[in-house]
Amino acid sequence: RNPLAYGVGASQLETDPTLRGRCEELITEAARLLDERKMVRYNQQSGNLAVTNFGRVASHFYIRNQSVATFNEMIGKRKSPTDADLCHIMCCADEFENIRVRAEELDEVDRIKKETCPIKTLAPVEEFSGKCNVLLQAYISRARVNSFTLISDTNYIASNAGRVARALFEMCLKNGRASAALKFLRLAKSIDHRIWWFQSPLRHFESELKKNVYVALEDQKVASEDGYSTLDRAISLLDMEPNEVGQLCHCFRDGELIQKFVRFLPRVEVTCTVHPITKGTLRFHIQLDPIFDWSGRFHGGAEGFWLWVEDCDNDRTYHNEYILFSRRNHPESTALELVIPVFDPLPQQYFIRIVSDSWVGCEALIPVSFRHILLDGLSSPTYHTSLFDLTPLPIKALSDPDYEQLYERRFDVFNPIQTQLFHILYHSDSPVLLGAPTGSGKTTVAELALLRMKKINPKGKCVYIAPLKSLARERLNEWRKRLGSSPLKWKVLELSGDTSHDTHTLNKSDVLICTPEKWDLISRGWRGVSSDLNSSSASNGKKFVREVGLLIIDEIHLLGEERGAVLEAIVSRTRFISRYVKAEQQNDLKQGEKLPEMTRIMGLSTALANPYDLADWIGIDTVGYGVEAKRGLYNFRPSVRPVPMVVHIQGFPGRHYCPRMATMNKPCYAAIKDLSPTKPAMIFVASRRQTRLTALDLISYAAAEENPRPFLHCDDDYIEAVAETLNDKVLRHTISFGIGLHHAGLTSRDREKVETLYLEGHIQVLIATATLAWGVNLPAHLVIVKGTEFFDGKLSRYVDYPVTDVLQMMGRAGRPQFDKEGVAVIMCEESKK
Repeated sequence: RNPLAYGVGASQLETDPTLRGRCEELITEAARLLDERKMVRYNQQSGNLAVTNFGRVASHFYIRNQSVATFNEMIGKRKSPTDADLCHIMCCADEFENIRVRAEELDEVDRIKKETCPIKTLAPVEEFSGKCNVLLQAYISRARVNSFTLISDTNYIASNAGRVARALFEMCLKNGRASAALKFLRLAKSIDHRIWWFQSPLRHFESELKKNVYVALEDQKVASEDGYSTLDRAISLLDMEPNEVGQLCHCFRDGELIQKFVRFLPRVEVTCTVHPITKGTLRFHIQLDPIFDWSGRFHGGAEGFWLWVEDCDNDRTYHNEYILFSRRNHPESTALELVIPVFDPLPQQYFIRIVSDSWVGCEALIPVSFRHILLDGLSSPTYHTSLFDLTPLPIKALSDPDYEQLYERRFDVFNPIQTQLFHILYHSDSPVLLGAPTGSGKTTVAELALLRMKKINPKGKCVYIAPLKSLARERLNEWRKRLGSSPLKWKVLELSGDTSHDTHTLNKSDVLICTPEKWDLISRGWRGVSSDLNSSSASNGKKFVREVGLLIIDEIHLLGEERGAVLEAIVSRTRFISRYVKAEQQNDLKQGEKLPEMTRIMGLSTALANPYDLADWIGIDTVGYGVEAKRGLYNFRPSVRPVPMVVHIQGFPGRHYCPRMATMNKPCYAAIKDLSPTKPAMIFVASRRQTRLTALDLISYAAAEENPRPFLHCDDDYIEAVAETLNDKVLRHTISFGIGLHHAGLTSRDREKVETLYLEGHIQVLIATATLAWGVNLPAHLVIVKGTEFFDGKLSRYVDYPVTDVLQMMGRAGRPQFDKEGVAVIMCEESKK
C-alpha cells in the first residue's frame, strides 16, 4: 500500500508491480554482504549459495552478521590473543550494542572494576564494550551490584554472553586457532557456572563442601599465562591420607568427604601411539579411559569432552572431535584413529588437549613426542617414473595382423604410458609393476603382455586376477568378445564360485579370469597328478597350473586391505612353482634345447607410495645400479592421467550419518548444475537406501526450479516405454526424470538397461553404490563421492572407505575421448576434510 516506506520508488513500482525484481535485489545484496563476511560462499554467475563454518555456527547460536564481521576483523589482527583481548572481542559483539552508558552509573562501574575484575579491561567504561566487560566479570565473580539499571544490564549481558562465547569458541576451533578456542571455551564455562577457570574445580560442589576447602586450595596464585594447575592441586589430595587432607583444608573431619568429591571431577586418561604412514602424515591411535567416579546427581546421563590435536609452535589445530561418555557404558574406554599431517622439519612434538565441555577447570594436555619416529626409513623416497615425451607408437608396431585387428576399431596409436612400456611388454619377459592413475589404459598394457606370452609360447596360459567378481565378469565379457572371436579364437574362462570346469576344459583354455580366493584354492594342488575328468576343479590334478606363463594381478594395491594375505600367497606360490618347474626342466634338458622362461608376473595398480617394496616382492631388481636395475618398475605420478582432474573437497557437520547425508543432497544438485550441467555425472553412495533418497531429492530440487527433467536427454515417450520394462518400482520413477540407479538389489536386466541408457547419453545422472567403481567401466565428466563412510556389519558401526576405494571412484571422472578435464567432488564429515 505504501511502497515508499520500504524504499521502493513509484517508477520501480510501475515497471515491477509484483516487486519480484526488488526481492531479487534484496536477496543479492544480502548474499554479497554475507559472502564478504565469510558466512556464505556466493557464486554470482549461477546464484548458488554454500554455507561456511562461520555462517553455520552463527546461525546455530543466533549471532548477528555484524558481530561476525567484528570478530573476523579483531581476531585476525591478534596472532596470540590474551584472555583480556578475547574478553574485549566478545564484549564488542553487536548483541551488546543496546547497553547504554549513563553518567550516574560511572562511579559504581569504576568501583566494581577495581574490586572484582581479575582480567584487564581494554576499553574505557564510557564505551558500551568497556561497561559490558566490567559487568560480565562482576557477574562471574558474583559481585554485589547496587544500581537497579546495572542489575538489569548485568542480567541482559549474562543471558547473552554464554551463547556468544560458545559461538566464538566453535568459530576459532573450526578455523584451527588452538589457544583462542581454549580460552573462549574456558570463558563460556565460567559464565555458565560463575566460576573462574583459575579457581578450584571443587567450587562445583559448593552446596556440599565448606567454603574454607577451596579457599585453602586457592591460597597460592595458580593463574598464569602458561596454563592453570587448579585441577592438579585438587587431584593431589588423593595422594594424601584423609586426616592430612582435612588439615590442609581446615576441615579436620571432612578429609574423606573431600576426597570423595575430588573423585567426581571428570578426568580422562589419554594414551597415544604414533605410526608414520608417509613423510607427511602420521596415524595417531588414541585410547581414552574415564578415570572418575560417576554420580547421577552431578554428571547426569552423559559427560561431553572436546579433544583436539594442536601444534603449539604454530598455534594450529589439526583435528578436533567431540566425545561423549555415557553413564550406561562407564567406565568403558573409547578408541580413536586419526590421520594427522606433519611438516618439514619434523616438530619435536604435538599436543593432545582434552577439555570438559561443562566442568570448569577440568582439562588435560598430553604431549606426543616424535623423537622415536624415523620418517627417513619410509620405503626410501617415493620413486616416480617420468613420462617421456615420445612419439605415440602406431598399432602397426605389433607386426601381426591378427593382433592389430584387436585395436584398429578403437584407436590408431597407443597412449603415452602404453608407448613408454611397449618395448618391455612386447619384446621382453621381465616382471612388470605399473602404478598409474585410473583411466591410463592399464588394461591395454596387460593385453600387450598377454600377446607377447602367446606369441612366444602358444600353449601358455594367462591368469588374470581381479579383486571383485563384478570386475572379473566385466573383463570376461570384454575379452570373450575380442579375444574369443575370429581370428584369435582364444578360450577365455571364468573361475569363480558360480562356475565349474572339468580338467580337460581347463587344460585347453588360454586365459583364466578369477578372483584371488579362487586361484589360491586352485593353485594349492599344483603338484597333483590325478586325471579324473569328473573330479572338481579344486581337487583334480592341476597340470595347467604349471603351464601358466603370465600372471596379471589387477589392483595390486589392495594388498594392504583385508584380503591382502591371499594376494601374498598367490604371488609367493607362483614364484615358487615357476622356479621349481625351471629347476625340474633344467635337469631334463637335452643338449642344445632352450630353457623356457619363468612365469611372468605383472602387477597393475594406482600410483603407489612404496613401489620398491612391491617391485622387489614380484621379482624386479630394485637394489642394483646396472642396466637391469629397476627394469620393469613404472610408478607414474597421479598427475599423468590422460584426462587431468580437478578435485573439490567439501566438509559437512553433523554427528549422525543419515541427517548428514540428507544435508549433502542440495550441494550434490548444485555441483551437477555448476560443474556438469549437460555432461554425464555419477554419484557414489554407501547403500541402496541412499541411492533412492538421493535420487528423490534431486528430482524435488529440479522441480522447484520449474524444470523437472533437466537430466533427461531423450523423448518422453521413449523413456516411458523403457521404464515400463523395468522391474524396480523406484527405478521406473527416477529413470523418467533422467536419473538412473545402480546397486546389487536390481536385477541384472535392469542394471544393463540403466548402463545402456547412461552410455548412450539418454540419462545424465547415475547414482550407484560404491562397488560400481570397481565393477563396470562407466566413465563420467563429474564424479561425486557422497559420504566417505559405510556401515560395517561386523563392527556394527560406520567406518571409512579404504583410500583405494575413494581413489577408484574419483578415477571414473574424465572421459578420454570426450573431456579435456574431469571433476571429482568428495563430500565427507567435517573433521575428515
